[in-house]
Amino acid sequence: METTVKTDRRILRSKQSIIKSFLELFSEKEFEQITINEIAERANVNRGTIYLHYSDKYDLLDKCIEDHINELISLCTKREAHKDKQGMVQDPKPIFDYFRDHFPFFSAMFSNQRVFLFREQLLNFISVNLMVKMKRPDNQPDIDHELKAQFMASAFIGIVEWWIRHQMPHSTQFMAEQVRNLFENNQVYTNH
Repeated sequence: METTVKTDRRILRSKQSIIKSFLELFSEKEFEQITINEIAERANVNRGTIYLHYSDKYDLLDKCIEDHINELISLCTKREAHKDKQGMVQDPKPIFDYFRDHFPFFSAMFSNQRVFLFREQLLNFISVNLMVKMKRPDNQPDIDHELKAQFMASAFIGIVEWWIRHQMPHSTQFMAEQVRNLFENNQVYTNH
Protein backbone atom coordinates (compact mmCIF):
# COMPACT_ATOMS: atom_id res chain seq x y z
CA MET A 1 0.00 0.00 0.00
CA GLU A 2 2.83 2.42 0.83
CA THR A 3 4.39 1.82 -2.60
CA THR A 4 1.15 2.88 -4.29
CA VAL A 5 1.03 6.11 -2.28
CA LYS A 6 4.67 6.90 -3.10
CA THR A 7 4.08 6.13 -6.78
CA ASP A 8 1.01 8.36 -6.83
CA ARG A 9 2.99 11.17 -5.20
CA ARG A 10 5.81 10.79 -7.72
CA ILE A 11 3.34 10.86 -10.57
CA LEU A 12 1.65 13.92 -9.10
CA ARG A 13 5.01 15.67 -8.62
CA SER A 14 6.05 14.82 -12.18
CA LYS A 15 2.79 16.16 -13.61
CA GLN A 16 3.05 19.33 -11.49
CA SER A 17 6.63 19.84 -12.64
CA ILE A 18 5.66 19.30 -16.28
CA ILE A 19 2.77 21.77 -16.04
CA LYS A 20 4.89 24.34 -14.17
CA SER A 21 7.67 24.08 -16.75
CA PHE A 22 5.19 24.26 -19.62
CA LEU A 23 3.58 27.42 -18.18
CA GLU A 24 6.99 29.05 -17.65
CA LEU A 25 7.91 28.37 -21.26
CA PHE A 26 4.46 29.46 -22.38
CA SER A 27 4.94 32.85 -20.73
CA GLU A 28 8.37 33.24 -22.35
CA LYS A 29 7.62 32.30 -25.96
CA GLU A 30 4.91 31.52 -28.47
CA PHE A 31 3.18 28.17 -28.09
CA GLU A 32 4.34 26.95 -31.53
CA GLN A 33 7.99 27.42 -30.49
CA ILE A 34 7.74 25.25 -27.37
CA THR A 35 9.04 21.71 -27.75
CA ILE A 36 8.51 18.60 -25.65
CA ASN A 37 12.31 18.47 -25.20
CA GLU A 38 12.31 21.94 -23.63
CA ILE A 39 9.45 21.04 -21.30
CA ALA A 40 11.17 17.79 -20.29
CA GLU A 41 14.51 19.50 -19.69
CA ARG A 42 13.01 22.25 -17.57
CA ALA A 43 10.82 19.81 -15.64
CA ASN A 44 13.83 17.54 -15.09
CA VAL A 45 12.01 14.51 -16.56
CA ASN A 46 12.57 12.55 -19.73
CA ARG A 47 10.37 12.91 -22.82
CA GLY A 48 8.80 9.52 -22.13
CA THR A 49 7.42 10.78 -18.82
CA ILE A 50 5.63 13.60 -20.61
CA TYR A 51 4.24 11.20 -23.22
CA LEU A 52 3.07 8.93 -20.41
CA HIS A 53 0.64 11.67 -19.34
CA TYR A 54 0.04 13.73 -22.51
CA SER A 55 -0.02 12.80 -26.19
CA ASP A 56 1.66 16.08 -27.21
CA LYS A 57 1.94 19.75 -26.24
CA TYR A 58 -1.56 20.42 -27.57
CA ASP A 59 -2.97 17.76 -25.26
CA LEU A 60 -0.99 19.27 -22.37
CA LEU A 61 -2.46 22.70 -23.11
CA ASP A 62 -5.97 21.27 -23.45
CA LYS A 63 -5.69 19.39 -20.14
CA CYS A 64 -4.44 22.53 -18.35
CA ILE A 65 -7.35 24.55 -19.70
CA GLU A 66 -9.84 21.79 -18.94
CA ASP A 67 -8.63 21.42 -15.35
CA HIS A 68 -8.98 25.14 -14.63
CA ILE A 69 -12.37 25.44 -16.33
CA ASN A 70 -13.60 22.45 -14.28
CA GLU A 71 -12.34 24.07 -11.07
CA LEU A 72 -14.16 27.29 -11.96
CA ILE A 73 -17.34 25.31 -12.67
CA SER A 74 -17.00 23.63 -9.28
CA LEU A 75 -16.53 26.98 -7.53
CA CYS A 76 -19.57 28.46 -9.28
CA THR A 77 -21.67 25.42 -8.43
CA LYS A 78 -20.72 25.78 -4.76
CA ARG A 79 -21.52 29.50 -4.87
CA GLU A 80 -24.90 28.85 -6.46
CA ALA A 81 -25.77 26.41 -3.66
CA HIS A 82 -25.08 29.04 -0.97
CA LYS A 83 -27.52 31.90 -1.39
CA ASP A 84 -28.12 34.62 1.15
CA LYS A 85 -31.47 35.45 2.79
CA GLN A 86 -32.69 37.37 -0.28
CA GLY A 87 -31.86 34.43 -2.57
CA MET A 88 -28.78 36.18 -3.94
CA VAL A 89 -25.70 34.18 -4.90
CA GLN A 90 -22.82 34.77 -2.50
CA ASP A 91 -20.05 37.14 -3.57
CA PRO A 92 -17.61 36.20 -6.36
CA LYS A 93 -14.51 36.57 -4.13
CA PRO A 94 -13.66 32.82 -4.21
CA ILE A 95 -13.47 33.03 -8.00
CA PHE A 96 -11.05 35.95 -7.83
CA ASP A 97 -9.11 34.08 -5.14
CA TYR A 98 -8.81 31.18 -7.57
CA PHE A 99 -7.53 33.47 -10.33
CA ARG A 100 -5.00 34.94 -7.87
CA ASP A 101 -3.90 31.54 -6.56
CA HIS A 102 -3.32 30.28 -10.10
CA PHE A 103 -1.82 33.49 -11.43
CA PRO A 104 0.99 31.79 -13.45
CA PHE A 105 -1.55 29.83 -15.49
CA PHE A 106 -3.96 32.70 -16.13
CA SER A 107 -1.15 35.15 -16.79
CA ALA A 108 0.30 32.79 -19.39
CA MET A 109 -3.11 32.24 -20.98
CA PHE A 110 -3.92 35.94 -21.23
CA SER A 111 -0.44 37.07 -22.26
CA ASN A 112 0.00 34.65 -25.15
CA GLN A 113 -1.89 36.14 -28.08
CA ARG A 114 -2.15 32.80 -29.88
CA VAL A 115 -4.34 31.09 -27.30
CA PHE A 116 -7.82 32.07 -28.31
CA LEU A 117 -9.10 28.64 -27.32
CA PHE A 118 -8.77 29.40 -23.61
CA ARG A 119 -10.54 32.73 -23.88
CA GLU A 120 -13.28 31.15 -25.99
CA GLN A 121 -13.83 28.29 -23.53
CA LEU A 122 -13.89 30.63 -20.55
CA LEU A 123 -16.26 32.98 -22.37
CA ASN A 124 -18.55 30.08 -23.25
CA PHE A 125 -18.57 28.77 -19.67
CA ILE A 126 -19.45 32.18 -18.22
CA SER A 127 -22.10 33.02 -20.83
CA VAL A 128 -23.85 29.65 -20.35
CA ASN A 129 -23.78 30.18 -16.57
CA LEU A 130 -25.26 33.66 -16.99
CA MET A 131 -27.94 32.42 -19.39
CA VAL A 132 -29.15 29.95 -16.75
CA LYS A 133 -29.44 32.74 -14.20
CA MET A 134 -31.25 35.04 -16.62
CA LYS A 135 -33.80 32.43 -17.70
CA ARG A 136 -35.40 32.40 -14.26
CA PRO A 137 -39.11 33.29 -14.45
CA ASP A 138 -38.63 36.35 -12.22
CA ASN A 139 -36.09 37.87 -14.62
CA GLN A 140 -37.82 39.46 -17.62
CA PRO A 141 -35.41 42.04 -19.10
CA ASP A 142 -35.92 44.04 -22.29
CA ILE A 143 -32.70 42.59 -23.72
CA ASP A 144 -32.42 39.13 -25.27
CA HIS A 145 -30.99 36.66 -22.72
CA GLU A 146 -28.33 35.29 -25.06
CA LEU A 147 -27.09 38.76 -26.05
CA LYS A 148 -27.02 39.87 -22.43
CA ALA A 149 -25.13 36.71 -21.38
CA GLN A 150 -22.55 37.25 -24.13
CA PHE A 151 -22.18 40.91 -23.18
CA MET A 152 -21.74 40.22 -19.48
CA ALA A 153 -19.42 37.23 -20.06
CA SER A 154 -17.23 39.35 -22.34
CA ALA A 155 -17.20 42.12 -19.76
CA PHE A 156 -16.24 39.69 -16.99
CA ILE A 157 -13.44 38.13 -19.05
CA GLY A 158 -12.22 41.61 -19.97
CA ILE A 159 -12.09 42.64 -16.31
CA VAL A 160 -10.27 39.46 -15.27
CA GLU A 161 -7.85 39.77 -18.17
CA TRP A 162 -7.12 43.42 -17.31
CA TRP A 163 -6.64 42.54 -13.63
CA ILE A 164 -4.24 39.70 -14.37
CA ARG A 165 -2.28 41.54 -17.08
CA HIS A 166 -1.79 44.44 -14.66
CA GLN A 167 -0.39 42.13 -11.98
CA MET A 168 -3.58 42.16 -9.86
CA PRO A 169 -3.49 45.81 -8.69
CA HIS A 170 -6.59 45.34 -6.50
CA SER A 171 -7.45 42.74 -3.87
CA THR A 172 -9.72 39.85 -4.68
CA GLN A 173 -12.31 41.28 -2.28
CA PHE A 174 -12.31 44.64 -4.09
CA MET A 175 -12.62 42.95 -7.49
CA ALA A 176 -15.43 40.71 -6.27
CA GLU A 177 -17.37 43.69 -4.90
CA GLN A 178 -16.89 45.69 -8.09
CA VAL A 179 -17.99 42.82 -10.33
CA ARG A 180 -20.97 42.04 -8.11
CA ASN A 181 -22.02 45.72 -8.27
CA LEU A 182 -21.64 45.73 -12.06
CA PHE A 183 -23.73 42.57 -12.38
CA GLU A 184 -26.41 43.84 -10.00
CA ASN A 185 -26.58 47.19 -11.82
CA ASN A 186 -27.03 45.32 -15.10
CA GLN A 187 -29.76 43.11 -13.61
CA VAL A 188 -27.85 39.85 -13.97
CA TYR A 189 -28.71 39.12 -10.37
CA THR A 190 -32.03 40.43 -9.17
CA ASN A 191 -33.32 40.84 -5.64
CA HIS A 192 -36.52 38.85 -6.31
